[in-house]
Amino acid sequence: MPDFFYQSPDDMIGKPITEIYENPKFTDVLETAQPVHGYIHDLNGHEIIASRVPIIQDGNIVGAVGKVVFKDVNELYALTKKVDSLRSELDYYKNTMLQKNSSALELLKGKNPLMVSLVDTALRVAKSGSTVLLRGESGTGKELFAQLLHSESFRRQGPFIKVNCAAVPENLLESELFGYDEGAFTGAIKGGKLGKFELADGGTLFLDEIGDMEMAMQAKLLRVIQEREIERLGSSKARKVDVRLVAATNRDLEAMIRDKQFREDLYYRLNVVTLTIPPLRDRMDDVEGLIDTFLKKFNHQFAKSVTEISSESKSVLMKHLWPGNIRELENVIERAFNMLDGSEIQLKHLPNYLQILAGHETRPFVGGALENILNRVEKEALIYALNNANGNKVQAAKTLGLSRAGLYKKLIKHGLH
Repeated sequence: MPDFFYQSPDDMIGKPITEIYENPKFTDVLETAQPVHGYIHDLNGHEIIASRVPIIQDGNIVGAVGKVVFKDVNELYALTKKVDSLRSELDYYKNTMLQKNSSALELLKGKNPLMVSLVDTALRVAKSGSTVLLRGESGTGKELFAQLLHSESFRRQGPFIKVNCAAVPENLLESELFGYDEGAFTGAIKGGKLGKFELADGGTLFLDEIGDMEMAMQAKLLRVIQEREIERLGSSKARKVDVRLVAATNRDLEAMIRDKQFREDLYYRLNVVTLTIPPLRDRMDDVEGLIDTFLKKFNHQFAKSVTEISSESKSVLMKHLWPGNIRELENVIERAFNMLDGSEIQLKHLPNYLQILAGHETRPFVGGALENILNRVEKEALIYALNNANGNKVQAAKTLGLSRAGLYKKLIKHGLH
């Protein structure tokens, strides 16, 4: 404090306060015995934020003490500005989450009886807080269901945290989920790091691609589910967590259990409630509604007014079997928005593989010989995989789980070589 008083501490000890600086304003506190907090005070030419508190002994006021909270009033202004900024940021993310939750319900709600029933079940289950396992092919909307389960639960004000178990390397997944203490390993940041379980405390943790988790990690996850507590890497301290768990997979967990690739006890912990999401080809009556939803989304995102889809384009979109499900449909519409200048999506704005299909007769999925149906699905899957791989046949074969020779054989079979 010498910078305020222009005296050393030794020189100030024992002197009356009025000799240290003018107008100390302690008389109000001494007379009323009431503390005064957070007032702006001129201290020898310095604007500070201070507090004054009476000293009471045996019911009598024997003095008062002053404390400088901010040495410069500008510090308070800077802090206030920072708080306002953080509040605005928080409001932004809250609104973003609300928009996501709203769009999730809009995308999932359709007229197909399978989806209507499934969404109704999800809305009921959301209130329970039970662990939910979401099953279905890639792109069917498992994350949308996870968001719906969170937004309709009593945890909706809490965080929604997602972890893609397939995207995090095995040696990093433990620290990603459970966090670590300072010094836990080489390169650990100072002060340690919170894991996803702690970040999701009071909310929902969505474990996507749970079927890709290694067995050793499965055992640790099982313990957390059972004990409702985690231990950070490098720590022996148990920390309680209150988390609603939602897991998702596109893999055959029952087959993995038989092959000793997935723990049966973890399976039953996760499988309290199962929601199996049908592929888009099984609910083609929802395609038109999904297209309308994506038109609204991308009109807003791209600041455009696309209101029409040519009859030829719509015919292809309504007959294509969508092996990539909702995600593929969304990507197709987004691509069209990038390609067009006007207000109508035309065939030329669609990906090449859909333009190719437009040149061939397409039959509805239902009806006809099973062999013909399977051949059509296979052909569309081949076209989709090649398009996604930008024509790279090695990558397309890997995506489809085929050898290169197997892929070439099927390409020749369908006239795609």
